[in-house]
Amino acid sequence: MSSQAVTSNKKRRKNYSAGHIIWLIVEYASLIFFGICAVLPIVSCVITAFKTNEEYANTNVMTLPQSWLNFDNFIKAFQTADMGRAFLNSLLVMVIVLFVSVIVGTQMAFVLNRFQFPGNALIRNLFLFASLLPGVAMQVTVYQIMTNLHLVNSLYGYIIMSCGTDVISIYIFIQFMENIPLSLDESAIIDGASYWTIFWKIMLPLLKPAIVTSCILKGVGVYNEYYAANLYLQKKELHTIAISLYTFVGPMGSQYNLICAGVIISLLPALIVFICCQKQIYSGITSGAVKG
Repeated sequence: MSSQAVTSNKKRRKNYSAGHIIWLIVEYASLIFFGICAVLPIVSCVITAFKTNEEYANTNVMTLPQSWLNFDNFIKAFQTADMGRAFLNSLLVMVIVLFVSVIVGTQMAFVLNRFQFPGNALIRNLFLFASLLPGVAMQVTVYQIMTNLHLVNSLYGYIIMSCGTDVISIYIFIQFMENIPLSLDESAIIDGASYWTIFWKIMLPLLKPAIVTSCILKGVGVYNEYYAANLYLQKKELHTIAISLYTFVGPMGSQYNLICAGVIISLLPALIVFICCQKQIYSGITSGAVKG
């Protein structure tokens, strides 16, 4: 190899190394920047939650409180907003909605995936069309139905409405079922199993990863739901945790130190569940992902 070729190869390596280093700098700088953007509101919320009314009025949001042992805001937020009852209401709604959504969603996905009948494709397309419609656009009709059925200001009425067909979960179950071979169904049928037995004994246990993924998506949505809960649960004793945080918002101003304390309290259950079940959550999301 000539000296000119060796020199050109060295230059290419230097250029490649310099470009690679620049790309790494840009990549890590962007990660740090967006990480700070994500963490900054949480840090601000924690700092504000420990401030007294005087501290909050006379300092900026990033000024540290004088004492980190001041839990008066947390106690006042929990008692004034009746967050204990709100937690129970949210837990009751979430458990029932997740149970019904999983049972109904898996059965609908089983029928649509395992049975070919006239209208199968139409039903799938209608589900896709329904997922594109904004929920707010249908609230006038839904509210009229709920009013005529006397389900407004009723916790079980709100639960029934929230148990509506979850299109995203159905598609998750359908995509996961497509990776389960039909030979399992055929073998079970040869052994004398009915379709009902196949669903409960074979399909449902195999759908555990997809069920975990669906429960995470649906559970977060139900727990954080504000618009529908505020519209249909107007009595204070029926408030969920998302509505209880707005107790400190009014025409005379907002008590943001109490709101931040309430936000931290509402985050604790989800944080505890995530820390205790992070292995199951991660394995469920990766195994329940759509496979190509």
